[in-house]
Amino acid sequence: MAETRRRLRSSTVVLGGMGVLAAALSACGSDPDRRCVDRDSYDYINGYKIVADKNCTSSTGSTTGKARKKTGRTGAVDADWYYDADVSGGYADHGTFSRSEAVDRGGFGCSGSGSGGG
Repeated sequence: MAETRRRLRSSTVVLGGMGVLAAALSACGSDPDRRCVDRDSYDYINGYKIVADKNCTSSTGSTTGKARKKTGRTGAVDADWYYDADVSGGYADHGTFSRSEAVDRGGFGCSGSGSGGG
């Protein structure tokens, strides 16, 4: 009976430790900041025009949300998620369309989660 109790305790410690590790890894923003932009709207000075999130089809960000949607006035919008961008005045610049590249920029843990890039 003492062996069973000891085994139970060590299993609890291992499982508890794994839970703490998982929480620590996921708490540091594994999803980068993203904006839905019109890929056809790039301006050299401002960057990409930010459009409504509903124009980007992916809600999780695990795949690209590239989609052409018709809007009432302007025709088609070539929308896609744009990650880790500098946002100013309705435009996003200096980011990436690759989610995996945006996650890699931050490195391991929380230390690289600030807005930098470049």
